[in-house]
Amino acid sequence: MRELNIGEKTVRVRATPLALLFYKQEFKSDLIGDLLKLDKVRRDPSQLDSVSFLQLIWAMAKADAYGKSFPSFVEWIASLDSFDLSDQDVLAAAMEEATSGFFRSGVKSGAAKRR
Repeated sequence: MRELNIGEKTVRVRATPLALLFYKQEFKSDLIGDLLKLDKVRRDPSQLDSVSFLQLIWAMAKADAYGKSFPSFVEWIASLDSFDLSDQDVLAAAMEEATSGFFRSGVKSGAAKRR
């Protein structure tokens, strides 16, 4: 879990399987596939898709808030006063949370441990 500061708002995000489901349900696209496209931004900033970043953040925020009322994507976007695309800390933290949560290399599954 990480906290991101977007404008004047603190947003808690968590990369869990729920985020994958929420993303698919809301955007009819695969979060991991879109995440891999977003990773290209590190090499070529002109590839930035700001809405995709916000979609990623929304899905992880909704996953963190599981069990609580959470706004639709449009309502959530409307609640943000601003989003500074030049704030590399927010973009990097969102990508780091997604990477650490969805790509846990070296972690053995329960099935592998039961041998």
